[in-house]
Amino acid sequence: MHDLAFVFAGFAVGLIVGLTGVGGGSLMTPVLIFFFGIKPHLAIGTDLLFAAFTKMGGTVSMARQRLVPWRVVGQLCAGSIPAAILALWALKELGPASGQAQRIMTTTLGFALLLTAAATLYKVVAFSRQRQAAEQALRQANAEQATRPRHWSLPVLLGAVIGTLVTFTSVGAGAIGVTVLLLVYPLLPLPRIIGADIAYAVPLTLVAGLGHASLGSVDWGLLAQLLAGSLPGIWLGSRLVTRTPERLIRSALSILLAWAGAKLILI
Repeated sequence: MHDLAFVFAGFAVGLIVGLTGVGGGSLMTPVLIFFFGIKPHLAIGTDLLFAAFTKMGGTVSMARQRLVPWRVVGQLCAGSIPAAILALWALKELGPASGQAQRIMTTTLGFALLLTAAATLYKVVAFSRQRQAAEQALRQANAEQATRPRHWSLPVLLGAVIGTLVTFTSVGAGAIGVTVLLLVYPLLPLPRIIGADIAYAVPLTLVAGLGHASLGSVDWGLLAQLLAGSLPGIWLGSRLVTRTPERLIRSALSILLAWAGAKLILI
């Protein structure tokens, strides 16, 4: 029965990711910990590779549509990949299954979920369809400057913060990443922001996930079951996206993520 439950959980998370673009890590990791009783280090390590494989398909699709600004992806990776490697080294020194590492992971995961909830709600409040259309017209008029950050150091520094968060919690490359991109690259059109967010998450989650695998923090059987459900879920969600009340779904998700984050911090 657990096998089918994992497949169904993967499908449900994939469906929500396809509908809203909210990162799978912010949904899957709490589900594995709270509903299935998976140890935090195994939930995080498995979810990182789950995210890497699910976002590879999205990156290929975005790249074919020429919606991935590779310069922006490179700037973010310059901060996030070294930070992920340092975070993996710290986990190796602590021992991922140790009590201290588990406390760090659950507390950091709680704060990351609260940040994701705030970022998700921010997008609901700040970005109506009319405002998006007006801002996109402005961005397209300044196409040459669109991939220039407000300051050269911002994508590297904020990428490092996200890289550390993702390695410790598997959360951060979705809603938090999009919010960072919106703030750092104000002239970048929204479809290219989403393309950048999906594309830079692939090498980051792959490096972090393989690092966790080397520490024994990946359940390969569980990963296969989650992917079996999530891939059709994402496919279906991406086709239903125009027929669902996105603002309502995002608002409900932000409340759910805030509850999960607060619960993890108070454990």
